Amino acid sequence: MKDAAPLRVEFWGVRGSFPAPEAGNLGFGGNTACVEVRYGDQPRLIFDAGSGLRRLGLALLGEAGGGGRTARIFLSHFHWDHIQGIPSLVPLYRPDWKLVFHSAVPGADLEATLARQMRAPYFAAESAACAQREYGQVCSEGLQVGGLRVRSFPLNHPGGCVGYRIEAPHASLVYATDHEHGDPASDRILREYARDADVLICDAQYTPQEYPYRKSWGHSTWLEATRVARDSGVKQLVLFHHDPEHDDQAMTRILDQARAEFENTTAAREGWSFTL
Repeated sequence: MKDAAPLRVEFWGVRGSFPAPEAGNLGFGGNTACVEVRYGDQPRLIFDAGSGLRRLGLALLGEAGGGGRTARIFLSHFHWDHIQGIPSLVPLYRPDWKLVFHSAVPGADLEATLARQMRAPYFAAESAACAQREYGQVCSEGLQVGGLRVRSFPLNHPGGCVGYRIEAPHASLVYATDHEHGDPASDRILREYARDADVLICDAQYTPQEYPYRKSWGHSTWLEATRVARDSGVKQLVLFHHDPEHDDQAMTRILDQARAEFENTTAAREGWSFTL
């Protein structure tokens, strides 16, 4: 559609499990999962709130327009590497900001879960959080956010996890982190939601050689990510949730191997953005 607004995606955190800001990792990035999606001048959507959320929050304060002082944060699940950035989100402490949190659980449960990490003995500034806050559940039928449709779907991960398919009038993006292959039902659902997507951001934490020693930890391999992309007719695959022990040299090797299986593959890097 020639008159459609651009769909812009930016990576603020790409690492899995733990932040890993060592010098050898900085080419790809050391912060945990946080991906920003913008559609025209609508409020930005943020997928997961890992340690990369801190820098995103600082960037938001320096901007004018572009959705005003509202952000919607979609959480895949509540493991620490996906929520640890919330206490450091500067707009949380500004009364002129509105933050809408979404997940697969009812809003009241989501609010209670996030409140716990803001309280002693884990944190000491809960009373300073003065932004307007709302909490909502995203069901499989989806949520309309302005010109975007956001649908959730289950992934195979200890304790539960969901992925999201974001549909603009002219493009589609799938965010599918923290998924372990091998469960036929979950693997089928992932492929269904990834079908014909313009971009698939996919869990690729392990190499095939590492995976047998990390089975049941809730993550996939770069090889499985290429298979999902190929089976689903995806146009662009983005490897995501990089293992903390994979330095820049290891990530470059992984990317080369993945491209031999699915040519249109790249690996997420902090600070990288693209537009659909």
